[in-house]
Amino acid sequence: MADWLASTWEANWRSFQYFNLYRLILAGLFFLAILLPHGWVGRLELSPTAAMLALATTYLCAILAGLVLSIHWLRRFNFQLSLQVMVDAVAITLFMYAAGGIASGIGVLLLVSLAAASLVGRGRLVLFYAALATLAVLLSQIYGVLASGFELASIFQAGILSAGFFATAILARLLGQRLMANEDLAKRRGVALDNESRISQRVIERMLDGVLVVSRDGLVLRHNPVAQAMLALPELDGSPLAVTAPSLDVALAAWFFAEGSDDTLFAGVAGQELRARFERTSSSEGEILIFLEDVGRIKERAQQLKLASLGRLTASIAHEIRNPLSAIGHAGELLREERRGEMQERLLRILNDNVARLDRIVSDILELGRQNRAEPEPLALDDFCAGFVERFLVTEGMPADVVVLEAQAGDTLCFDRSHLHQVLWNLLGNALRHSTRGPGAVRLAVRTGAAEGRVELHVIDDGPGVPEAMLEQIFEPFFTTHTAGTGLGLFIARELCAANGASLELAHAAACGHFIVIGRNDTCR
Repeated sequence: MADWLASTWEANWRSFQYFNLYRLILAGLFFLAILLPHGWVGRLELSPTAAMLALATTYLCAILAGLVLSIHWLRRFNFQLSLQVMVDAVAITLFMYAAGGIASGIGVLLLVSLAAASLVGRGRLVLFYAALATLAVLLSQIYGVLASGFELASIFQAGILSAGFFATAILARLLGQRLMANEDLAKRRGVALDNESRISQRVIERMLDGVLVVSRDGLVLRHNPVAQAMLALPELDGSPLAVTAPSLDVALAAWFFAEGSDDTLFAGVAGQELRARFERTSSSEGEILIFLEDVGRIKERAQQLKLASLGRLTASIAHEIRNPLSAIGHAGELLREERRGEMQERLLRILNDNVARLDRIVSDILELGRQNRAEPEPLALDDFCAGFVERFLVTEGMPADVVVLEAQAGDTLCFDRSHLHQVLWNLLGNALRHSTRGPGAVRLAVRTGAAEGRVELHVIDDGPGVPEAMLEQIFEPFFTTHTAGTGLGLFIARELCAANGASLELAHAAACGHFIVIGRNDTCR
């Protein structure tokens, strides 16, 4: 029993203000009963005397003062509430005495005041309010019996009414405690729900995949920044999916009517390949969740995993293969010094050729571990490319007119010198292998990039070009169409470009072999 008396909660000023409004209306009714004794409020039997008018005026002023205080001075809640309940107890008891005592029924109005005060009151004050009203009613009735000739039995009626005061106060207190506890629980759950919503929103915003919430009629209700970038959605939600992503809307409609699969592939606003997955929700409105994945990013992650596997393999290859391979090559060289027949010579050539091929594979794989060690420097492309083409032709034993250089003075590229040498050697080697090897069969052209601060190196041959079926595999490690190749040349070239802040691309629309190195021509940082 002590818990419901001792427990407290925050002051409810809004409810207290409503309580004062009710009391203001009650004071107005008393005024009407005094001024219109024969009207519809005449049953209160309040005589229009100066004393009654003074009492009604004082009661009205006290209520107005309490209302103003409850609005503009939000302090000392218990004091203000206790003061107003005390005013009610005194004023209503005096009105009841003037109307003939307990038989007038005016004392019942104290039940309403006690109930309202107990709903918003705190602690044991509710019992104090009930005791205060009880004392006021009993003293008034006893005085009436002694001084005004009230019936003696009316004291018993006053006692019954006083018991009602305590019952009303206690029940209102319990009800108020339940309401306040439920309000506090709802507030705490609201705060927890808001926190979870903020966390979920932040998680969705940080997701690498796009998330859409779409209504049944195809309106985008919510989306995260990734989905906005993928589909070029407006910042404000509510746009039709059929306008922003028509192919996705068709796939969603087919899935909704069980005519399509749970996921579909389509092109994004930037031309990237996207995969969409659809999921129903258990919400009352039946919204649909759409998860968007960048297929290119997934392939890139797979490529990184593949590169990591190659990196772990590098150390093992360096110790387990290269040393015995060197021993085999050295033994082959010693055997070649001895005079042997033609058959032995052919076998030794096969042995030495395969040893050289294995050594090249090991060297290429070991190069994967050194690709990030770039030291970019500004390179004058006209001088660099001219010296490179000269050395390349001499090494390959080709005429000077097979490779044509198109470069002008002033073009610079921010790149590691040894890395660029290796990239161009791979590209020109491939171009020469697939070309006709006639005059001008291979071209190395330096051009200004499409974007500001960029320069492009074009390696073009007059061969048949890359078949359509191989476009997606051309940069894959260990993919090769040449019997003597390792399949790592283009892969390493692209990785070296990436290490220098550049890129290596294949011109898809070209009818011949056409690779483009795109790098920076500004100051190296």
